[in-house]
Amino acid sequence: MVRVASNRGKMKKMTVADIAIIVFIVALSFTCIVPFLYMIALSFSSNEAIISQKVGLWPVDFTAETYKTILSDMDMLYTLGYSIVLTIFYTLVCMFLTICAAYPLTKKRLKGRNFILTALVFTMYFSGGLIPSYILVKNLGMMNSVWSLVLPGAMSVFNLIILKTFFSNLPESLEESAAIDGCSDLGILIKIVLPLSLPSIATLSLFYAVDRWNGFQDALFYITKKELYPMQMKLYQIISANQQLDSQQGGEGSVGSYIVPESLKAASVMFTTIPILLIYPKLQKYFVDGVMTGAIKG
Repeated sequence: MVRVASNRGKMKKMTVADIAIIVFIVALSFTCIVPFLYMIALSFSSNEAIISQKVGLWPVDFTAETYKTILSDMDMLYTLGYSIVLTIFYTLVCMFLTICAAYPLTKKRLKGRNFILTALVFTMYFSGGLIPSYILVKNLGMMNSVWSLVLPGAMSVFNLIILKTFFSNLPESLEESAAIDGCSDLGILIKIVLPLSLPSIATLSLFYAVDRWNGFQDALFYITKKELYPMQMKLYQIISANQQLDSQQGGEGSVGSYIVPESLKAASVMFTTIPILLIYPKLQKYFVDGVMTGAIKG
């Protein structure tokens, strides 16, 4: 009885503003979940149901033919493994460069620090454009190379600023004590700064990993070898081949002879989203702390 009374007391303390916030959050979550559920339903529905537009939030005439079509490609498992390795390698390179750039910029004794930071921020608003970037990658001999998928986007200035701000918020007394004990700048970074910056590092690693996993445009421009295609490019080819079959048949026989493009697109979205959804919960505990601490100085 005491617990019931205390719970009622807590409920009475809820104001209209609290209820409005809860309703807003629920509605916002609903708008994010519904499209995802629709894509799942679409990927598991039959061609007849998709063509007749009967699919809602639940699969109609449940079938897994779309996923069988994707997995029937013998190169799919290779592409999946290659994309995972590429994403990990890309994330490691990006984090290494971001850390190496962010930590020195926190030191007032670094000459030209403001100029370097201004030059980096300038690139956030102005760039050479697509054609100069393509010419640069070509002249550097990175066409049809893994490096063309890694180096052009190897460091985000936005992530650099977040990490720099996080480093700046760490107590200076820790670094001063380590310096008195004879620790070098590299030793301070490895032994003190990085262990204390795990929330921010985990968050930025997630940003880089998602960016590479979803990357498509660079592979479209720089890669022509099939063995170097990342997952997004491979799925794009499967969808394009299916759409080409649709145009050749003129829309006839679209029920049963091949997979409807909308279903194939939905399955491709699920195929590329699920790995990120599996990783995100493990880094979620670092996410809010890393973003807030790195974005707000105080």
